[in-house]
This record gives sequence, C-alpha cells and structure tokens, in this order.
Amino acid sequence: MKLYPLKFQPIFKYRIWGGNKLKTVLNKDYEGENIGESWEISDVKGDATKVINGNLKGYTLQKLINEFGSDFLGKKVYDSFGKNFPLLIKFIDAKTPLSVQVHPHDSIARERHESFGKNEMWYIMDADYKSEIIVGFQKELNQDSYSKYLKDKNLLEVLNTVETQAGEAFYIPTGRVHAIGAGVLLAEIQQTSDITYRIYDYDRVDRATGKTRELHNELAKDVIDFKVYDSYKTTYSQYPNAVNTLIHSRYFKTNILILDKKYDRYYFDIESFIIFICTHGSVEITVNFKRYIVKKGHSILLPAVINHVKFLPIQECNLIEVYYE
Repeated sequence: MKLYPLKFQPIFKYRIWGGNKLKTVLNKDYEGENIGESWEISDVKGDATKVINGNLKGYTLQKLINEFGSDFLGKKVYDSFGKNFPLLIKFIDAKTPLSVQVHPHDSIARERHESFGKNEMWYIMDADYKSEIIVGFQKELNQDSYSKYLKDKNLLEVLNTVETQAGEAFYIPTGRVHAIGAGVLLAEIQQTSDITYRIYDYDRVDRATGKTRELHNELAKDVIDFKVYDSYKTTYSQYPNAVNTLIHSRYFKTNILILDKKYDRYYFDIESFIIFICTHGSVEITVNFKRYIVKKGHSILLPAVINHVKFLPIQECNLIEVYYE
C-alpha cells in the first residue's frame, strides 16, 4: 500500500478542569462532560490514535512505523528514534485552571519513568477576556525559598502570571513551572510523554473520585528551573502565504502558514513527517491529485515520503506546521 495524508481519530480525556470548547469552538463530537483534552496524534502507551481515512484505516502509529519505516517517519527521525514516534499533538480546553506543574527532562524521565521528557509549546486558539496563564517565576528563588512558599501555600504569589489572547505562542521547556488558566483553549505540541509533576492544585476535589489529586513535590524539587527570564512569550512574523517560523527547538520545529490564496509547499530538504494543525478557517490540501479537507480544530499527518503539497484555502486559514529536524 502507498502512503498518503493521514487523519486520526482523537482520544478524548476527562479532566477535572475541562470545559466544552472542544465541542462548541472546535466542533468535536464526544460524549460526557468536563472533556479537557483531545489527543489528536498519539503514540503514548495505552492511548494510541488510529487512522480514520483511506486504505490504512485502523493503523496506529506503531503499525505505520513497522510497515513503512523511514518512508513514514523520515530517515533522520527513524535514525534518531527507531520505532518510537517522537511527538504528541493535543487540543486543551481549560474551563478552570490546570494544576501548577512541571515536567522532567529526558534523562530524569528515562531513569524514573522509562519515558521521554516533556518539552512542549502552546499556541493559544481562544481565550476569554482577561484569561491568564502561568509561566515561570516573577522573582528568582532557590530550593529553600521555594519550599517555604509551597509549605505556606503562598506559591501563587511568586509565579509569573500573564494575560493571554488568541494567536500567542509560548515555549514550555522542561523545568519551567506552568499552568493553563481558566477560559483558555490551545493547541499543544510536545514530546511523546505523559509525565507531569503536579505541585499545586488549589486543594480542589475531583468529583470523579471524591478526592483531592496527588501532588508530586518530592519528584519535582530537583527538576524546577528557578531562574527568571526576560520574556516567556514567543514573537513571530505573520506574513500571509509564507512560512513563518514559530518555535524551533531540538525536540520539534513549528512554523505558521497564514493562507488566503493558493500556495505550494515543497519538503525535499526535510527528512521528517509533517503534521498540519488547523487553528483557524479551513483548507483543501492536494497531494498526488487527491484532495483532503482540514478544518479548524483538526489535524493531518503527511508521511515523509510526500514532498509536495498544494494548499487552497476554503476560508482564510492558519496552519501550524510541525516536524522534527
């Protein structure tokens, strides 16, 4: 069988803080309340998404890698990760704030959890008026001063809170304390990992369990980066019908395409799969004379063997382009 652009069935996750924007804003179809996450493309153990279009319907990422190898992943990705898919793509809807948390880097995650670390980025798709996120600290701390704020339940006083709006982007490296605030809907691109150290959760009770959620402060204490940085928000160009660099890291690279007319994109020089995440509008993608529609709140994966794509916006659209290089 030949490879072609692949769509996946999302996996929907109940979260104590989840709302309904995945349904009302992104038109997701699911049952239940407090659905906070839509895992769009996942190779996390026990949560593998499956292809929903074409002859490869029902295939997981693992099955695709096993059958197609570097034609699917790209030579550079295959050489670096073997049969492990390196990225996890999500949409997150926070009706109430997420816990204040931090993620471990690769070596600690490997040693403690046999997992990748969790470097990630956020692209804000929708935000209620004066919605906020937490990224890092507003003053520099050390282990002792941090522990005192935590013990006294005054941690929020020293966290860096930022008002946010649609279109903003933030890189969240491992070690950076962070939390998504109430009213924020975002796209998250991250390493394939589900390792989170929760350090503060507002003493709230999860109605699904009747209990407060576990904290991981002992695990977190040697992971946290206590430094203060000049800026946490990523600035980026927004030229129409062009490739605008969004966030480039050693773990993934992302660009944004703002399209209002036909546009051709070539990938001969990128040895990686490509993922497109539509954050606004809708677009028709043509590959090998076959057309695929991608709407706001949906994603599609281009196997590495494909090196030319034609875009035709149905409505003016924004696409996040994701790959490993």
